[in-house]
Amino acid sequence: MTERGSARERPTLEMVASHAGVSRATVSRVVNGSESVAPHLRAVVMRSVEVLGYVPNQAARSLVTQRTDALALVVPEPDSRIFSDDPFFPGIIHGVSAELEAAGKQLVLIMSASGESHARVERYAAGGHVDGVMLFSIHGEDPLPATLVRLGIPVVCNGRPLGETALPYVDAENEGGAAEAVRYLRSRGRSRIATIAGPQDMVAGIDRLNGYLSALEGAPPLIAYGEFTRASGSAAMRELLATAPDLDAVFAASDLMADGALRMLRQAGRRVPDDVAVIGFDDNVVAAFADPPLTTVRQPIQDLGRGLARQLLRLLDGEDVEDAYMLPTQLVIRESA
Repeated sequence: MTERGSARERPTLEMVASHAGVSRATVSRVVNGSESVAPHLRAVVMRSVEVLGYVPNQAARSLVTQRTDALALVVPEPDSRIFSDDPFFPGIIHGVSAELEAAGKQLVLIMSASGESHARVERYAAGGHVDGVMLFSIHGEDPLPATLVRLGIPVVCNGRPLGETALPYVDAENEGGAAEAVRYLRSRGRSRIATIAGPQDMVAGIDRLNGYLSALEGAPPLIAYGEFTRASGSAAMRELLATAPDLDAVFAASDLMADGALRMLRQAGRRVPDDVAVIGFDDNVVAAFADPPLTTVRQPIQDLGRGLARQLLRLLDGEDVEDAYMLPTQLVIRESA
C-alpha cells in the first residue's frame, strides 16, 4: 500500500480492537462512554485510539447513544435583526456557545422568522438532528414551543413563554430592574417620567413596562412604544416630546432605544441630564459610549446565554430544572441621569 493510500484509510473499530488485543464490543463500549469496562482495559483501548487516530463515526455512535451531542439555538428573528448593531444577540450567542463548548457539545444556530422556517425547524428537530432546543427572542404566543414539546423534544426558553405551554425558562429580573430605574429618577426629583416601552408581544417589553408603571406611585404614565432599536427609540422620543413637552425624565426599555432618544433630545435642544434625565436597560457597549454615557439597568447578557445552555444540559441529563431561572439586574449610574 502506498503512503498516500495509507493516509486515506480511516481507522475502524476492528483495527482498534486488533491493536489493543480486545474485542470489538469492548472498543465500542469504551468509545461510547460505557461504565462497564475495567479501567485497565479502558486505558489500553484509549491508547490504541490515540495511536491509530481513530475518530468515532457520529452517525453510528448516535444509533447507540441516541444522542447527537448537538443543541439548537432557535431565534425567531430576521437575519437583519440578529446581525444588526444590537450587541444583545451576539452576547447571548457567545454565552450559549461558551457553555456548550465546555460541555463538549455542538451549537446549531437556526434563524426562524417565518411560518415556513418554523416548519423547517420542526422537521429538523423531529428528524433527530439535535438533542434539544433553546428558544430565544420569542414573540407573542408563538406556536413553535408547543409544537416542539408535542414532538417530545426537550426545550428551554429565554424569557417567560407567553402561551399556555409551560416550559422552563431563563430570564433577568426585568420588572424589578425597570422599577428600580424609575424609583431612582423619582429620588432625583423627577416628576414627569416617561417611558419608551419595548414591543408588547415580547415578555421583556411587557415586564419592563409593568416595572415602570408599578414605580410611578400614582403619577400619570407617559408611554410611547419602540421595537428595541435605535430608530424606534428616536421616533418614540419625538412622539413623547410632542405629547408631553414638560417631561423631565425617560426610562427606555433598551440601551439602543435610549441612545436613539438621546439623539432626538439633542436635535430638540434638550440638555441631558439637566432638562431630561435618561435611563436605559441592558448595559451593553452602547451605554458606555453614548453621549452622554448612559445610566442603565445592567442585565448579565452572557450569563443569560450560559444559563440557557446549562438548563437544557441539565434537562437532557435527567436532572431537576427550575421552572424559572432568574438572574438579578443592577442599576449602573453614569452621566445621563
